Amino acid sequence: MAEDGTTMEPEWKITMAALKQTLLSISVSLSYFCIGLVRGYSAPAVPSMHEVNPGLLPDKNIASWVSSIPPFGAFFGSLVAFPLMHKIGRKYTVMLTSPVWVTSWILIATADHWKVLLMARMLSGFGAGLTLPSAQIYVSECSDPKIRGVIGSLPSLSMSAGILVMYVLGKYLEWRILAWVCCGIACFLFVAVICFPQSPVWLKTKKRYEKAHNSAKWLHLQGFTFDPKAQEIQKAVGNGHAVEKQESPFSKSALFRREVLLPLGIGLALLSIQQLSGIDAVIFFTVEIFRSAGSSMDGHLATIIVGAVQVASNFSSLFVVDRAGRKPLLITSGVIMSLAMASMGGAFHLNSIGNTCFGYLPLVSLIIFMIGFSVGFGCIPFLLMGELFPTAQRSLLSSLAGSFNLAVMFAVIKTYHPLEDAITTSGTFWMYSVLCAIGVIFVIACVPETKGRDLESIHKLFEKRDGSSGGDHVEAAVPTATTTAASKLGHVNTAMSTADEIVSCDKVDTKL
Repeated sequence: MAEDGTTMEPEWKITMAALKQTLLSISVSLSYFCIGLVRGYSAPAVPSMHEVNPGLLPDKNIASWVSSIPPFGAFFGSLVAFPLMHKIGRKYTVMLTSPVWVTSWILIATADHWKVLLMARMLSGFGAGLTLPSAQIYVSECSDPKIRGVIGSLPSLSMSAGILVMYVLGKYLEWRILAWVCCGIACFLFVAVICFPQSPVWLKTKKRYEKAHNSAKWLHLQGFTFDPKAQEIQKAVGNGHAVEKQESPFSKSALFRREVLLPLGIGLALLSIQQLSGIDAVIFFTVEIFRSAGSSMDGHLATIIVGAVQVASNFSSLFVVDRAGRKPLLITSGVIMSLAMASMGGAFHLNSIGNTCFGYLPLVSLIIFMIGFSVGFGCIPFLLMGELFPTAQRSLLSSLAGSFNLAVMFAVIKTYHPLEDAITTSGTFWMYSVLCAIGVIFVIACVPETKGRDLESIHKLFEKRDGSSGGDHVEAAVPTATTTAASKLGHVNTAMSTADEIVSCDKVDTKL
């Protein structure tokens, strides 16, 4: 420690910042763990229902709907997440999913008719839709740029861990007990999140400046400032009734701007590639895929192995996402997935012509696919949702992107079997391979690198280089009106420059 005692203080603050921000991310990521439980439940539960309660699922079509309906419910949940995130904040939106999931799991555990199962599964998907955008945004807004890549990837790791846990428990527990276990985990989610502060970025947009300052101080967020004098100036300006009405960030002119539409387009494209890679077809039908491929390995054991590889790969990605960068990992991920799906298609083609001497090729192909998916497209698209989308419209854009992602997921799951009949199973996997290759081209051409950048500098990437963006008047309107009001009240220009920083609620603090 230096003689003036200043050396150890920053180190302590950095350590506390990493600790608190990581603890918040782990607690919030429990919601993604619950999503993994929802996604993985049908794989062991549907066979268990056929064995324990044969009449519960009368035919294959009903069983298919029970398995695939959660993304349909999640589509609506993600749409509802927007007004909730905007009104009550990211934290309470995540917490709200706990009673939703508790209710759905109780209904599943006590169901004695397939219609109850269908409604309960849809409700569980609704909860997944609520938390999908809100949890990721909450984590991104409560982390420093230098560690945002690592702790921002924890939700995706938790989701894959939830799928694996469900696969393992499903091998030993019948479907009703599985549902009760999931119900207990959903209860714990509420307790885990309640002790953490709300997002300081959201609090600042709601003009709750003191609470935003306290939240940022607790999290040790670097660069988040709060000036009480500037707030007093703002209040004085407001009392003078001279501030013009600020245009809504969700108005047509505010939304149809370059810096809003470009990030949204990139986000939607990445989420489309994520699902069109065939990931959820693999997750929902892993046992069936191994059996139909003619693999000599037990389907349930292969499923657990693939799930374990996904968790290990997601964990490994934590150590490279802030070193290698987002874009190189997405490119590497797409290439690996494309090759793995081509290999999987080859395994099915060999099986269709009577050649069953390919041994563990299906298992190896899916393991490689999971590795490729986990290091890039499994986590980075969600991470980029919290980085690329502008603060003022982040709730709306994340809700729309999450709904779109879930709609594509539902389409991929429901079209897997029809595609098998139309273009054969090998053709289906080759189609996934081509789509992954197209995704690589898109990433190379269109996706910016955000590694190490603060949110403000990321948003400037999408502004016109001449600084004449058509939407700039939305943010400029408030400072202009405020300056006029201040002059009428007799405030000096130097004091007003501080007030301008506080008034502009649409801007994220440059260090957040």
